[in-house]
Amino acid sequence: MSKLGEILTRQGLIRPDQLQNALQESAKTKAKLGTVIVNLGILKDNQILRALEKQYGVPGVDLAQIDIERDTLNLVGRDFCEKHNIIPISKAGTTLVVAFADTTNIEVRDQLRFLTKCKIQPVLATDLSISNAIDKFYGALSQAQEDFGAGEDEIGVQTTAKSVEVGDDGIDAPIVKFVNGVLLEAIRRKASDIHFEPFEKVFRVRFRVDGSLIEVANTGANNGPAICARIKIMSKLDIAEKRRPQDGRLKIKLQKDGKEMDFRVNSVPVMWGEKVVMRLLDKSNLQLDMTKLGFEEDDLKLFKSCVNMPQGMVLITGPTGSGKTTTIYSALAELNKPDVNISTAEDPIEFNLEGINQVQMNPDIDLNFNTALRAFLRQDPDVIMVGEIRDLETAEIAFKAASTGHLVVSTLHTNDAPSTVIRLTEMGIASYLITSTVNLIVAQRLVGKICESCKEPIQVPENTLLDLGVSRVDIPRFKLMKGKGCATCNNTGIKGRLAIYELLPMTEKIKEAILRGATAGELRKLTKEMGMRTLRRSGLLKLARGQTTIDEVLNTSMRDD
Repeated sequence: MSKLGEILTRQGLIRPDQLQNALQESAKTKAKLGTVIVNLGILKDNQILRALEKQYGVPGVDLAQIDIERDTLNLVGRDFCEKHNIIPISKAGTTLVVAFADTTNIEVRDQLRFLTKCKIQPVLATDLSISNAIDKFYGALSQAQEDFGAGEDEIGVQTTAKSVEVGDDGIDAPIVKFVNGVLLEAIRRKASDIHFEPFEKVFRVRFRVDGSLIEVANTGANNGPAICARIKIMSKLDIAEKRRPQDGRLKIKLQKDGKEMDFRVNSVPVMWGEKVVMRLLDKSNLQLDMTKLGFEEDDLKLFKSCVNMPQGMVLITGPTGSGKTTTIYSALAELNKPDVNISTAEDPIEFNLEGINQVQMNPDIDLNFNTALRAFLRQDPDVIMVGEIRDLETAEIAFKAASTGHLVVSTLHTNDAPSTVIRLTEMGIASYLITSTVNLIVAQRLVGKICESCKEPIQVPENTLLDLGVSRVDIPRFKLMKGKGCATCNNTGIKGRLAIYELLPMTEKIKEAILRGATAGELRKLTKEMGMRTLRRSGLLKLARGQTTIDEVLNTSMRDD
């Protein structure tokens, strides 16, 4: 048993079965035990800290609440801190205060004394808080902001065609280091997008983390063209073409741990130069397990039954960035068996799925959804995935495929499930085709997940919940929580996202309503009477469990009335 596990079980804070689960998860993910225990919701970080204080008789420190000076950090390298799970936090005279997860490690204290020529004063901190502090204060981007100093040898760059040596392109070394630093920091922070934005006097870098954009760096506007040129070279784009938008792709490989990351790159001319946006495509974060997507138990059962039907159509709807791709890929993973032929038409292909025939759309050679679908029908398909139904021609071919013995999965950009039906009829699809072909319509959104490290209960007026649509009898079961903000969540209170869903199956009553020309409002009213869980209701369930906040529910779902 690990030392931390022994301490927590001895103090009665964790059951043996909980510890066993945490140890298994720790071994699987290579994460430290304390971090896993917090992430699983077994204990809060401050509970672990109090237990360690009691065990070792050494004062603890909340690293999320302190600021560490650069001079102090420079005394000890990041690699040493990560290896031994320590971080220096302050220096007074010849005494260096260092946060340890294990203050009994005399060997590390002796090494620190030798390295820093200081007397070492240990204080306690948890695995998670030390790891977060290392990321926060030693972050590659923090150094990059000072001198564009990300290590050139930390990152290897390649495209799908061939490798590209970092620094072989004539771009100044500081620019190369800055771009590498940004990419490394985006990976560390689990950003979904990076925005490089030129303005009159500054060049700004922002990350989208858990759905929100945060500014992480800015430099002189004169550096903008060189930074954009560096990214375009890495992505095999034309650096001489600055008047038109361009699309590219690149893959980087981290030298330290061998991890690979794909980036989708787009450049567009703006007033003060070129703006570049990079979408991070981290396959390791792709959630293909349907049970972890956020479906309620009854909705998951319905979704699985519909995607396992031999023919028909399943439509996933929602705005850009609502998690449709993840839901579709999870459905394809469920169907991906040796005896099933699956073909996809995508624009772009975001993740490579083993065993599935994926086709990238290319308008330059007239390879679009229509032509791909026509070709698929001659490829003996069982399942066809169409990236998006954008026009009548694509819709007609998709419906033809779905009605002739194939399962078709596709997406549409609509606000909710009932309005999807109206969108299809407005496109020109006959009502009888919709009712005879569509098995299920799924509308979805993503809501922010409250940070487990700084989660705390809150009280709100009863009227606030009533205004949200909560019935008075349900109010007592709402356990409202909010993240107060910490280093783990960049002081936002939100860490990660959850999906909320509404599922509209094509029942006899729904079919009758569609055939008689019901409006979206009439369909919505009927589905509610039949017990369909709306996006708002799905969000309220997550709210009641303390998984998300009132603001997140308000921002991602419409009222039911």
